[in-house]
Amino acid sequence: MVDSLYRETILDHYRNPRNKGSLDPADYTYADTNPLCGDEVRIDLRVENGRVSDVKFEGRGCAVSIAATSILTEMVEGRPLDEVKAITKDDLLEELEIPVSPARMKCALLGLKVLKAGIYGVAQDDE
Repeated sequence: MVDSLYRETILDHYRNPRNKGSLDPADYTYADTNPLCGDEVRIDLRVENGRVSDVKFEGRGCAVSIAATSILTEMVEGRPLDEVKAITKDDLLEELEIPVSPARMKCALLGLKVLKAGIYGVAQDDE
């Protein structure tokens, strides 16, 4: 029962992604793909006084990729940029609340990779 509730959360974020869209202008923007399955994600951040004032993402792909990015945007919204920089893959996986198979790990972490690459201005390996 609990497992099905978590899966329902993933499906809800996939069907109704939070913070969907783009920001123009954005202080940080980055896009990347997962070539293994074709997932695509772009994240735009706006930062005011060292804090994420707005975040949007565009993307297409599997339920895990879109849901994880949607959840990630909720995690960073309103947080200080230093805290956002400190988010790890374990933090995101904990928020997902479902087991992620090795085959789906890159899907689940694509949004985090894009977020970090945008903030740091370079592509990052999965953390």
